[in-house]
Amino acid sequence: MGALDETTALVTGASSGIGEATAHELAERGANVVLVARRRATLEALAEELEAAYDARAVVADGDVRERATAEAAVDAATDRFGGLDIVVANAGVGRGSDVASMTDEEYFTMQETNVDGTFFLTREALPHLEASEGTLVVVGSFAGQFPRSFNPVYAATKWWARGFAHSVAAQVGDEGVAVSVVNPSEVRTEFGSEDGEPFEERFEPGSVTEPGEVAEAIAFAATREGSSAQEIDLYRRDKFAGNL
Repeated sequence: MGALDETTALVTGASSGIGEATAHELAERGANVVLVARRRATLEALAEELEAAYDARAVVADGDVRERATAEAAVDAATDRFGGLDIVVANAGVGRGSDVASMTDEEYFTMQETNVDGTFFLTREALPHLEASEGTLVVVGSFAGQFPRSFNPVYAATKWWARGFAHSVAAQVGDEGVAVSVVNPSEVRTEFGSEDGEPFEERFEPGSVTEPGEVAEAIAFAATREGSSAQEIDLYRRDKFAGNL
């Protein structure tokens, strides 16, 4: 028996990186998992892996989190197939461009719509079900949402928004028994950055920064609290602040 037996989790950005690792972590602990991302074939392959490795039940709900209909369909998939929803992981996020002066409208709106609108749509759709189950919402934030980020102020602003939104939602729904957690990694060895150049999984050597599985473990820790909530968990590479004092 796993710590999450008979629970249902929904994970966005599940086709790679943190989302994929989180799907594995939650399924291994016994959860049914709804997988959300744009790449349906990749999600279907992941669903087969989860079912084979952990005897888990997994459902694919492909779509773009920037679209309200994706959140609606994903939550409906969870409730229709499994009868409820206990854990929601708002993980999908992107970074584009860098400095404000040269940022294109497309880069700006892609980050705003994915990191902000996607988190809002999912949270709004899921909250009634999390209230019914006294479940957990986990928002994947970032180091960039806690400290000034000269490299990309717009990306940082979307993560500041996500973090502030999550904490304010926690204040609103705490009386309903819903736990809300924010998990803030710094650099993680994933596909992040591939749209603008070298992805983090190639830029950083194994062991030099955080691995997706470490973030997934933190998300699972938040999802398994009983009667309390892990309000915020920071996962930084060990030398993140070296030379800054």
